[in-house]
Amino acid sequence: MTAVRPEAPPAATEAGTDRAVGRRLAWFSAVRDALGRPLASYYLLLGASALLLTIGLIMVLSSSSVYSYRTFDDSYAIVRKQLLWVAIGLPAAWVASRLPHRWIRRLVWPGYFVTIGLLLLTAISGHAVNGNQNWLILGPLAIQPSELAKLALVLWAAHIYALKDRRLGSMHEVFFPVVAGLLLATALVVAGHDLGTGLVLFAILMAMLWVIGVPGRFFFLSMLMVGVLVTFLAATSPERLARITNFTDPFRDYYGHGWQPAHGLYALSSGGILGEGIGASRQKWADFAGAHTDFIFAVLGEELGLVGTLLVVVLFLAIAFAALRVAAHTSDAFTRYASFGIVVWLLGQMMINVGMVLTLLPVIGIPLPLVSYGGSSLVPTMMALGLLVGFARREPEAARALAARRQQRAVGLSAGKLDSEGL
Repeated sequence: MTAVRPEAPPAATEAGTDRAVGRRLAWFSAVRDALGRPLASYYLLLGASALLLTIGLIMVLSSSSVYSYRTFDDSYAIVRKQLLWVAIGLPAAWVASRLPHRWIRRLVWPGYFVTIGLLLLTAISGHAVNGNQNWLILGPLAIQPSELAKLALVLWAAHIYALKDRRLGSMHEVFFPVVAGLLLATALVVAGHDLGTGLVLFAILMAMLWVIGVPGRFFFLSMLMVGVLVTFLAATSPERLARITNFTDPFRDYYGHGWQPAHGLYALSSGGILGEGIGASRQKWADFAGAHTDFIFAVLGEELGLVGTLLVVVLFLAIAFAALRVAAHTSDAFTRYASFGIVVWLLGQMMINVGMVLTLLPVIGIPLPLVSYGGSSLVPTMMALGLLVGFARREPEAARALAARRQQRAVGLSAGKLDSEGL
């Protein structure tokens, strides 16, 4: 005899559905309330940046161990260098977050001229790596001036447009000197065959023009001209042409220009949902030269899986959300333009790097901010995030909340001291 399970009463089913909907509504309400607090942007920027930096250090340690041992006979040689850059970047970020706006803006013109000078030196006598002449050797130190240029150019353009905020209806005021200055810097970078950084600088220029309200037809013409220029540059460089023609099918030239993207796909596909575990990557043993630099996202996907890669993307989106919120709420033009420029720089660079690893874009040598190895990229990125944290701290409501917290802490300390004296 078969037992028949009685169906749940309709009232019980409706009650269960109502409870589930109520829990979801309560969760969304809690998130909305948390994001509505005065210090939400401040803590989002701090928390997301700290998590990305921590993930980056762990992944540099794991992804560089094999290459470091083969090259330096020490598995920790590269991660020690990265820790040194973090030790430089943290105080630099703290200083950037505390600097008054007037001091930041006084430094933008010297920063611009130093940047142009370094880019010019690099274009003339720079050191080429993988076909890109973007390294400058200064004694024992090797730097990439194009990485330093991103922060300097964003702040310089934001300063100029903030000064001209009431005159930006004139196209002359819009184009001179910002457009001319950014195009000069981009040309110097492209002259060193660094097409990837040139595209990032062009994206920063487009973002600054968009945020000040330049008409849409200008962007269409600009994209058309850039497309023609990129095609010309690719056609005149065998290295770039090989990268562009092979990126859609890296296995066609597996032992040549397809080596890195092919192993990147192997790494991502073997990672699955949860990954192989930290340190368990197999692709880093395969002479995968970019494992700790431009292709670190692939090793991250292999060791931490889809969950780890999505976490990294979500953290970048959290930084972008918080920075755009600061830009939307501020009444200061410099803060608005600088925040937007930094967001486009970091988010655009992340998208290019991830697209490159997924073979959606050609291999153009762009590091993943805060995660890839390299001090030339890490220190300016940390300083940029320090600036964003400082902008968030100076929001009127956030400043009042921080002042109230300091006052409460001082009152608590005073009360504790009086109690101890009374005892």
